[in-house]
Amino acid sequence: QVHLVESGGGSVQAGGSLRLSCAASVSMPAMGWFRQPPGKEREFVARTRPSGISTGYAASVNGRFTISRDSAKNTVYLQMNSLKPEDTAVYYCAAGPLYGSKSSDYTYWGQGTQVTVSS
Repeated sequence: QVHLVESGGGSVQAGGSLRLSCAASVSMPAMGWFRQPPGKEREFVARTRPSGISTGYAASVNGRFTISRDSAKNTVYLQMNSLKPEDTAVYYCAAGPLYGSKSSDYTYWGQGTQVTVSS
């Protein structure tokens, strides 16, 4: 069983920044971030391979969010800049065997952390 522990959520004004962290109990081939806005389905945000060199982003966050990985600590980060009210959501860390953008590509999930962006 792989455990993922997230931290770093909170409330911020539009234009601000937050950094999320996700510590995994073991190294996994792919790690990613998803989010679920209020009343909506969970959606892909960003992904990374073990090296941290290969990354992918949803169009809505590309250029504002950066995913990075500290392999020595089995930790992945999501730096979120220029936050917008529409970024408000519960953010989930995910880990699994497939470097994908679908929820079904990931096997393990964190508990979620709330990010609220006010205008």
